[in-house]
Amino acid sequence: MDASPPPETTQTADDRIEPLSALPKLLIVDDDEVILNQMKWGLSNDYSVFLAGDGVQALEQFKQERPPLVALDLGLPPYPRDEVEGLRVLKEILDEEPKTKVVIISGNIERANAIKAITQGAYDFFSKPVDLEELQTILKRALHLYEMERENLALQTQVGENTMGRLEGQSTAMQTIFSAMKRVASTDAPVLILGESGTGKELIAQSVHQLSPRKDKPFVAINCGSIPAELLEAELFGHEKGSFTGAHQQRKGKIEFAEGGTLFLDEIGEMPLPLQVKLLRFLQDFCLVRVGGRHEIRVDVRIVAATNTDIKKDVEDGRFRSDLYFRLNVVPLQVPPLREREGDIELLANLFFLRFTKEYKKQLKGFRREAIDLLRAYPWPGNVRELENKIKGAIIMANGRFLTPSDFDLPPLLKEAKIRTLKSVREAAEREWIKKVLAWNKGNISRSATDLDISRPSLYEALERLGINKEDFH
Repeated sequence: MDASPPPETTQTADDRIEPLSALPKLLIVDDDEVILNQMKWGLSNDYSVFLAGDGVQALEQFKQERPPLVALDLGLPPYPRDEVEGLRVLKEILDEEPKTKVVIISGNIERANAIKAITQGAYDFFSKPVDLEELQTILKRALHLYEMERENLALQTQVGENTMGRLEGQSTAMQTIFSAMKRVASTDAPVLILGESGTGKELIAQSVHQLSPRKDKPFVAINCGSIPAELLEAELFGHEKGSFTGAHQQRKGKIEFAEGGTLFLDEIGEMPLPLQVKLLRFLQDFCLVRVGGRHEIRVDVRIVAATNTDIKKDVEDGRFRSDLYFRLNVVPLQVPPLREREGDIELLANLFFLRFTKEYKKQLKGFRREAIDLLRAYPWPGNVRELENKIKGAIIMANGRFLTPSDFDLPPLLKEAKIRTLKSVREAAEREWIKKVLAWNKGNISRSATDLDISRPSLYEALERLGINKEDFH
């Protein structure tokens, strides 16, 4: 029941790369031929549409065409009056290709079944009778998310699995970071990575290096806060024999070891002021003089720095030189804390689960829903690093087939619920939904207000009340 012929490029079932000229594929599954024809007529200009009237046809079409989008009615033969067959098809589609965006077709009386499907991995649902404009909006958003996830996967492939593993993310904030990383990587501009401890700043620095023309040259990291001030200068710039007690031979510093590659200055905010002067001098002409030396040495190196401090305040308070700050802050990358990355906690938890069950040879099946709820509720002050360690510890100590709340060394979910007022819960939900709608509409206030079914003044009032900056979504 194809609504359009297959593209000219022949593809196997395992070939996931679409021809650039092809329309995105959409599989529509419904046992009502009138609905199928209506949707085919309304969507064929924007999608390469494939149709199926039952679960068998749907799975055959899906395995052959690999569409990124599926519109699925839950009431399918041989059980058209309940959700059993539709949920089976949903499961098999997501088992085959987890990133597929499945939108559920639902009647009003079947709303509970649609919600059930979403808890099992469906992207969204819409109600019969079909409103093509509403459906177009849902499909557009679903396709946008699918393409972002595929772009993220391509980025991981480029920089290597080990580097990007902890940087996986489908949240708008992380997609913005990934996009910025790719744009800046092709240049030699200094990058300043800002974020709390555990957010993955060094991994971002490594990724920028791996995506750059310097990827075959060294990536050298030094933590400016972990080395005593009196030794840090020699670590960075090297020293000549006899330049100080214990300098028994000439030694290159980290800057020289990074020749041709990238030097990562972690916790740059901890660098002593006298050494900041010497680093600034180096950044002006990329020439250095070793401790105890006289001759200038030219070094070709790209500088990436990071800090978990409020470096602007450090500049205001005189703890960090403003001229060095402006020299390093050519391209700032603000890494969001895990608690602000909507949807990423569960995603990362599952990635770490797969990694550590394999590493420790544990026969675990997954997470109980209560465990996922616990992970979502916890504020993660240690960010991704803390989440990674909690998952690792839970897997090592688990006795059952599934991870439960008792496997995690975290405060009970009930305690978290008790200390949050109903008002705060409502405001959090309102804030996240408005941010999501703004992201969908790329910051457009009029379209966002329409989607939220409120007036423009009401939306502006909500943005101010909830502390949301619409400029973040352009």
